[in-house]
Amino acid sequence: MVENLFNSDSDTDALSFVPYSPGKNEKYMSKKQREHFMRILTDWRQSLLDESTRTVTTLQDETINHPDPTDRASQEADMSIELRNRDRERRLIRKIEESIARLEAHNYGFCESCGVEIGLGRLEARPTATLCLDCKTLDEMKERRMY
Repeated sequence: MVENLFNSDSDTDALSFVPYSPGKNEKYMSKKQREHFMRILTDWRQSLLDESTRTVTTLQDETINHPDPTDRASQEADMSIELRNRDRERRLIRKIEESIARLEAHNYGFCESCGVEIGLGRLEARPTATLCLDCKTLDEMKERRMY
């Protein structure tokens, strides 16, 4: 099993999967490949949703009005960090859902900029990728020049 590193900054466990090994002469984004990525994306989304549910429960349970101002400030800082993490995960869930929609429309795995194949390895490392490595590199170079 290979560990995926695409879990969020939260304490959720990394999802694991067996890397896809295409068969000889297998067409890119075949049905088996689409099923493989659908499984990765849906498992990842479910993991994030489960973590979000745990966070809501924890925040509801831990809302204690501490008499000590330092304890209260510490609790508020912890809650703020947790809520920021959940917001980041909420945006990630939206990206995952967009990727699932592209999979269902048979547009997944192709660069939005140039149309070339993104590649199985890149998609396994970053399942929500929409750009091939070359276009992403160019995009980052342009972004750095602007700052």
